[in-house]
Amino acid sequence: MRIVVLAGGISSERDVSILSGSKISEALRSKGHQVVTVDPYMGYEEPLDSIDALFESQYDFSDNAVIKKEAPDIEAVKKSRKNRSNVYFGDHVLDICRAADITFLGLHGGEGEDGTVQAALKLNGVRYTGSDMLGAAIAMHKGVTKGIFLNSGVPTPKSKLYKREFIVDGYVDSWTSFPCVIKPCSAGSSVGVHIAADHDDFVAALAAAFTYDDDVLVEEYIKGREFSVGVLGGKALPVIEIIPKNGWYDYENKYQAGATEEICPAQLDPKIAERMQREAEHAFEVLRLKVYGRVDFLLDKHNRFYCLEANTLPGMTPMSLLPQEAAAAGIGYPELCEKIIELSLKK
Repeated sequence: MRIVVLAGGISSERDVSILSGSKISEALRSKGHQVVTVDPYMGYEEPLDSIDALFESQYDFSDNAVIKKEAPDIEAVKKSRKNRSNVYFGDHVLDICRAADITFLGLHGGEGEDGTVQAALKLNGVRYTGSDMLGAAIAMHKGVTKGIFLNSGVPTPKSKLYKREFIVDGYVDSWTSFPCVIKPCSAGSSVGVHIAADHDDFVAALAAAFTYDDDVLVEEYIKGREFSVGVLGGKALPVIEIIPKNGWYDYENKYQAGATEEICPAQLDPKIAERMQREAEHAFEVLRLKVYGRVDFLLDKHNRFYCLEANTLPGMTPMSLLPQEAAAAGIGYPELCEKIIELSLKK
């Protein structure tokens, strides 16, 4: 097959996406596919004489991908683009995607995961992997996700949605439970997330979160063990437990080798693990997701679990959770990539 892997983009998860795209491309090439790896924002900036030749050469911009300790400076990325247009897609991207059998979305966060790219690809007749624009848009916004969870009986922590335009004197005083967790609604990889110990910390964290997003979700802090459950084709994969060696599962601990221990299958009472898997499938369904995703949970000392959110384009880096869960289910990394394509072509 001819496959385009889109990776990079202009979200705070750009570096993660480039490494995911690099590994996806490498895996698909190992299975005999012709793969072109393109940054949807940067595009293909050289003269394009032949798309056929591009596939034959298996063009790949993602060599030597690495994730730094901090999220990338997106404004600097934008300034490095040769084409100074404000259009999201760079030169030749849609033409290259139309020439492929399918486009594999290795994007994370921002336009790549909020349904925008999915809608553009659909309008251009391009088949792509993962959820469609509706499911992607719903799951990308933590506030919308929370409302659906509450209406659908998915167990989830108490929360309140704060909107930038409603911040007036006294508004922040409506939250009185500490510690609490502050999350930009549409950022991923824990970018901009903060655990506030008291009111002063809360006010500062809320202001910082608004630099990432106009909507911010504040949740009660649940002390407990952290788990994630991948869903592939509507069926849950084995549960994985996430144990950071220091602090909590923030951006650095997610992507720096050796910073976090992951155990899969998780050491859990089998009945609790099965209930968590069924709830992951339930969350996947009510959020209108398709093909694959990952659902995150916390388990408190009373063995009550809480669903936090769903990820429609989970990381595919060497440290990522979904490939580890698939491996525990007997699905190797290249086979996982091909399975995602197979399911996506059927949707």
